[in-house]
Amino acid sequence: MKESLKSLTKKIFNFRCLSGSTLKIIACVSMVTDHFFHMHRLRFMDYILDNWELDAIERYQQIYMMGRGIGRLAFPIYCFLLVEGFFHTKNLKKYLLRLLVMAILSEHAFNLLATGNVIDLDFQNVFLTLFIALLTICGMNKVRMRAKIPAFARGVFMTIIAAAGCFAAYFLKTDYDYNGVLSIVIIYLLHFNRPLTCIGGALSFSWERVAPLSFIPIFLYDGRRGLKAKYFFYFFYPAHIYLLYIIVYHIMPRMYGA
Repeated sequence: MKESLKSLTKKIFNFRCLSGSTLKIIACVSMVTDHFFHMHRLRFMDYILDNWELDAIERYQQIYMMGRGIGRLAFPIYCFLLVEGFFHTKNLKKYLLRLLVMAILSEHAFNLLATGNVIDLDFQNVFLTLFIALLTICGMNKVRMRAKIPAFARGVFMTIIAAAGCFAAYFLKTDYDYNGVLSIVIIYLLHFNRPLTCIGGALSFSWERVAPLSFIPIFLYDGRRGLKAKYFFYFFYPAHIYLLYIIVYHIMPRMYGA
């Protein structure tokens, strides 16, 4: 029985076939789908309610929910890849700086996505969430590596740092706020074991339907980097929002006559 279980486990682990860049592509497709439906609803909901029949509105609502559901797969993948980057980057300071710079560069695009306004202080983009989370696990890891500190004290200090990171995201009103930081902390703590990472990560996203399914492709991650297109994936975030904004706010109104 034990031998057959070991054999099955080995086969499952050997089936891993997705590189880091493949996970990023999956996340990008998911994110674009989510953002398109969000932006479309934001721009056209009043028009749809005033001009469409009830059956058409109900079908639209079903399609909308399906599109937003697909979009729920993106963020957990980015959370997992952030933790992977933490453990494999050669320069944590540069990694943090890249996230902070992208948070600043992406804020205008995110405001257009979230509310359709150029400036909106009630929402901050997901790069700021990722920056705070990375800073949090950096602090936790420094404490974790201090062998001279008693284990109980290390646990207390790490908990305080995690709570501070969650509070910072909540206070700054970042996308996914404290939930995003907490999920990344959980993935970081369970990083030593992939099945536990996936189980713990899925549970940490159980508050959001469909999102736990993202840990299926995450489980299939084979540890390879894949395509070397780091900066493409960074700039894809603001670039795709601007493109969607042009399509939804400038091209589609002519199609609808809105």
